[in-house]
Amino acid sequence: QVQLVESGGGLVQPGGSLRLSCAASVIIFRFYNIGWYRQAPGKQRELVASMTSGGSTNYADSIKGRFTISRDNANSMVYLQMNNLNPEDTAVYSCNAASLTRSFWGQGTQVTDSS
Repeated sequence: QVQLVESGGGLVQPGGSLRLSCAASVIIFRFYNIGWYRQAPGKQRELVASMTSGGSTNYADSIKGRFTISRDNANSMVYLQMNNLNPEDTAVYSCNAASLTRSFWGQGTQVTDSS
């Protein structure tokens, strides 16, 4: 069982930045593909950014150029740097770690635009 714990969410002004963190409880974290997802009120969960175990990244069109996903395999950490935030980015952000046979989720962290 893999446990994922997100942190770093909060209230942010338009144009502001936040850095989300996700701590994983697995030593072999480097073999997992990772992703950040978000779910806004009344909307379906959507993929924001992902990174394979080999380091390839993929971003949703709505956040390209503003968000950056990264990972620290040595410390089993995942990050999402979010810049130039806008009201449409308000959502609960969750991290996911997936292998060929398993998928694990964190509990999520709230990001809210203060406008």
